[in-house]
Order: sequence, then structure tokens, then C-alpha cells
Amino acid sequence: MCELLGMSANVPTDICFSFTGLIQRSGKTGPHRDGWGITFYEGKGFRTFKDPKPGYQSTIAELVREYPIKSRAVISHIRQANRGGVCLENTHPFTRELWGRFWTFAHNGQLTGYQNLDTANHRPVGGTDSELAFCWLLKRLDDQYATPPEDVSEVCRFIAAQCDQLRQMGVFNMLLTDGEYVMTYCTNHLYSITRRAPFGKATLIDDEVEVNFQEETTPNDVVTVIATQPLTVNEQWHRMKPGEYNIFHHGELIDTNQSLLEDVPFAEAKPGSQAPTEPLE
Repeated sequence: MCELLGMSANVPTDICFSFTGLIQRSGKTGPHRDGWGITFYEGKGFRTFKDPKPGYQSTIAELVREYPIKSRAVISHIRQANRGGVCLENTHPFTRELWGRFWTFAHNGQLTGYQNLDTANHRPVGGTDSELAFCWLLKRLDDQYATPPEDVSEVCRFIAAQCDQLRQMGVFNMLLTDGEYVMTYCTNHLYSITRRAPFGKATLIDDEVEVNFQEETTPNDVVTVIATQPLTVNEQWHRMKPGEYNIFHHGELIDTNQSLLEDVPFAEAKPGSQAPTEPLE
């Protein structure tokens, strides 16, 4: 299946270490050969790099690995295609404007019966279920809020309720950000780790790379990384539960429904939450 990578930090931070691990799974240590992409936010603006080629062979990915772009909010994705052909317009992440801000979205999972979702003026460009679901979410936000809302947690709880509906159509693991807040929603596979002082060393699973975060950070830094599967061998990652959503702001978890899901094992997830055997979008 596809894999996600996200970051929320309280200071501009590069994601070179985590991206180096993820991109190996794009055709080398993993089967996600059908494109990759990454979006960095800088203030209200953003930079996106995409390539429909396998990431481990991409010279653009090599540039991103070597060029330490610093950001407080990042979303990345590596693709194993199922819905939609292998081409640039079907490569995640997807970005759209809403309420005067750019929103970026990436999805891991496969939906069925999604073709009739009403997206109104938020029309998809490519042929993936992921982009169509994103456009539907934006339309639902338009319908719910006549003016830009001020309560971020309320908005994210509303988004999570819409994700609950999409989850009934299949597997829906999601990363979403407006450049300030990073939201996650889990159906079956999504992990997070928050790094703060005292920082230690970490070693990638997919590459022979180790970093000592104490040498790269200050005592006040807080960085949360989200991934479909853990990227390091010597750190404790939090596994999210089916139906769990989280909102991160500058690296800190500011809203979640974790406590409501503590007693819900993965085996009792709603229909469609078990990992299918076919490749995922």
C-alpha cells in the first residue's frame, strides 16, 4: 500500500532524515514505485516536489534529500497505484485553496463507491479516489461554514466526522494541513513520534543512516513525525487506533479522541478498516 509521512514542528525544521528513510520504500525496500511527492510550508506559501517515477531512482528526490528545506509543516507520500494511472496529476500530495489558505492532503487506502461523492466546484484534476475524497471534504467544509471558522479544534472534529463516513467506503488513512495545523486520521496503519529534549540518536530502518538529534536541535525544539510505518529501529512510536484523529500544532498534540478509543482493538474496527490484500492508492 502507499505510505504517508508528515511533520509538525515548533521551529523551522528539515525532514531530510525521515524522508531519506521513506524514499527507500519507493521502489527499493518497498513496492511503492508509482510516484512520490512532498509539500513544505513556508509561512502561507508552500513548495511541492513531485515525480511519478520510483523515488529511490528520482534525481528530484535526491535533491530533496540533500537540500535541507526548513518548515514547520510537511506532508509527503509514496504511491503504489490502484485508482488512477501512473502520472503526475495522480501523484500526492494534493493542494487546494480554502478560506484564503492553501490546504494540502495525502491519503493511504482504497475506497469503493466513491464515484458519486458530490464535490461541487472543488473538482479533481486526476483520476484517484484520494483527490476526489479531498475535494469532497473541501465541499463539506464549504457547506458547514458560511464564513471562515475561528475554532480550529471544532473544524478538525467536523473533518474527522466526515472521515468516519469515508472510512465506511474502505481504508482511509489521511494527513491534512493548512500550513499551521497538521491533522491525522487513522483507519489501520498510522504511527507518530514526538521528539523533544533530551534528544538522542535514531537509526533508519531502510537505510544505513544514523543521526544524533542532540547535535541538530536546541533544548526548546519539539518535532512530531507521522508515518504509515515506523521509520527508525531504536525509538518508541505511538500506533494510532481505528477512528483516531489527532491535531498537531508546532509539534504539540492539541486535540485528539485517543481516550475514547483506548479499549477498541484493531480487530474490532469498522467494516473496511482491515488492510486489503490489493495494492492501495
